[in-house]
Amino acid sequence: MYLQDPNSPLLPQQDDGAALDAYSQTVSRVFEACGPAVVHLERSGAASAGSGSGFLLTPDGFLVTNSHVVHGAKDLNVTLASGEEMPGYLVGDDPFTDLALVQVRCSRQLPHLRLADASLIRVGQIAIAIGSPLGFQQTVTAGVVSALGRSLRAENGRLIDDVIQTDTALNPGNSGGPLVDSSGSVIGVNTAVIRPAQGICFAIGSATVTRIVTQLITKGRIDRHYLGLGAQNVPLRAATQRRYGLKFPSAVLAITIEPGSPADRAQLRHGDLIIGLAGQPVASVDDIHRILESLTSEAEIPVRAIRLGHELILSVKPERFVR
Repeated sequence: MYLQDPNSPLLPQQDDGAALDAYSQTVSRVFEACGPAVVHLERSGAASAGSGSGFLLTPDGFLVTNSHVVHGAKDLNVTLASGEEMPGYLVGDDPFTDLALVQVRCSRQLPHLRLADASLIRVGQIAIAIGSPLGFQQTVTAGVVSALGRSLRAENGRLIDDVIQTDTALNPGNSGGPLVDSSGSVIGVNTAVIRPAQGICFAIGSATVTRIVTQLITKGRIDRHYLGLGAQNVPLRAATQRRYGLKFPSAVLAITIEPGSPADRAQLRHGDLIIGLAGQPVASVDDIHRILESLTSEAEIPVRAIRLGHELILSVKPERFVR
């Protein structure tokens, strides 16, 4: 076997600093800048004790993490990057997007991160995750944004939109930590990993984080709309699609109607096949959830349905419920 002479000019001696390439320099710089704002959380008093990561979003102590990290916690302990420990207070959490807002009270200004403009995130850009896997403070992994606009099931079964897929390694305890770009802006909140799929990882996108955190800071809760409808996805026959001009091969079958609910008052009935809501096509229960979450008022909206082979257009007035 031929071995290169280590004294050859083809392999000049270099110190560690000179050996760092642009990529590793970027990761190191971002970690040094963002690390002080990343925290470790431990909860107690919930169904089970647990821990995770989070990051400070404001200098007065508001921090973001995952809902599943803090949901139901009676006591929260927050450890700053400096090692200082202090109690955390749950401002609010939203299992529908797996996001939560916690506050720590400190007499001084705390290091914090900023949320990235979601419109500027691109597939292939550097994605850096900082967190505390298994309780180890301040670890960093790096990769790229693999895809945008993914959907992910929350623990309660609801579909989370605006999810970033990344190959950045996430470990137990990274949940709730920031996924940042090369400028140190938070492009997402790390939330899940699919281990059988060779480490495909996901983060809740910054646009969703901005929307949810703004409501939690200003109101301490998330307002959503509901119909009072229990339903399931069902396939459509090709003849039904052609007859009603439907683009998708599925619709939503009404199974239960809650008495006195908006759906009941709109005269929706068991067995109705819902194919449209608010002027948008409905092919799944997830479509109904998306439409309801996009509403900004409680005005009446049309429901397009099929009952016993006849098309109906009903009016429903979704009601607001507080999470």
